[in-house]
Amino acid sequence: MSISESSRIGKRGTLVIPAKLRRRFGLSEGTTVIAEETEEGILLRPAVTVPVESYSAERRAEFLLSNAINDEDYARAREAVQEMGIDPDSIEHHRP
Repeated sequence: MSISESSRIGKRGTLVIPAKLRRRFGLSEGTTVIAEETEEGILLRPAVTVPVESYSAERRAEFLLSNAINDEDYARAREAVQEMGIDPDSIEHHRP
């Protein structure tokens, strides 16, 4: 079943998507969509957003130190943390 309804572009480029189409595709206020250029015109589709987590230098140092698998790896992790300008002994972590 194909739904076809017309709509108008409003101020600042806003577009009202007909209610039937919004319901059919699970679009609600705040839904992120992707506008894509195609040969036929503009394709609007729901976007999948993935949260991005940003880690501090200290948190990255903790990962390096805690995830070492043996003494040699731990020594390399300590060097990497020192190159980051952080004292490895100041970071709470688990030794292998």
